[in-house]
Amino acid sequence: MNLALVTVLHDSAPELAVLLASLGRLPEAPQVIVVDTGSKDGGAELARGHGAEVVELPGNPGFGAANNAGVARARHDVTVLINPDCELLDDGLAGLAAVARRRDALFAPRLLGCDGRPQRSAHPLPGTGGALATAALHPPWLPRPLRDRLEPWRTDRARTAGWAIAACLVARTATLRRLGPFDPSQFLFYEDLDLGLRARAAGVPTVVVPEVAVRHTGGHSTGRAYGGEPHGLLARRRHDVVRLRLGRRAAALDDAAQAVTFASRWAARAVLGRDRAREAAQLRAVVGVRASAGES
Repeated sequence: MNLALVTVLHDSAPELAVLLASLGRLPEAPQVIVVDTGSKDGGAELARGHGAEVVELPGNPGFGAANNAGVARARHDVTVLINPDCELLDDGLAGLAAVARRRDALFAPRLLGCDGRPQRSAHPLPGTGGALATAALHPPWLPRPLRDRLEPWRTDRARTAGWAIAACLVARTATLRRLGPFDPSQFLFYEDLDLGLRARAAGVPTVVVPEVAVRHTGGHSTGRAYGGEPHGLLARRRHDVVRLRLGRRAAALDDAAQAVTFASRWAARAVLGRDRAREAAQLRAVVGVRASAGES
């Protein structure tokens, strides 16, 4: 099959066991590279027991640098970057690897949560006037072409997106190495946004392929490390990435679009009588980033 698979661990042994077991759904065994960033739960030993190549980085240089170390050891022309909290549902990644050989792009399968519903895993280009203007709209009610452009994770056919989360990405190994793939100076969060923007600038699109689906439970290691979602850190990292790659104006537009989105969701949940603490925390975080940057 000529396929390498890279996953990064940080106390992720229970999730890794599920991922490794699911690799048997592929038609041939891939080269599996497991990068352990100082885990204490036996994940590295579990990986070795399944025949994986283990790279140990006890100093925990961060998600991006760890993935880069794994990609550097890939022996095949196509590499899958996959989080340990993913599970293959079928042999779809093998087909996606074949597509990657024909087209130079970052390919993102559809990610499904534990409930089987698609996750918000692919997004439009941030920092545009159009994104701000439509932030308050309810995309499912819009015409399909506009809906899919605003929320490409909903698409039912392959299409380009601005960027996709890196829980599972498939691309040519040479392309990933040329791009980094990640910025090693950034420890955690929005490395995938940064990768998507740098890839786009280099002429490498991000393509969502909904015909291939991967289960993604999501957030295990970060939830354990931060005791929940670190909304302030997430908002700051997103702002910094957009500003670095697209400029100050784009960062301001993206912050505004994020604020409108979270406020709209808060209002919708209020009308439905649902808990809205998460949306309130997200909105406060975005407003805080604007205030701390002196750009409000």
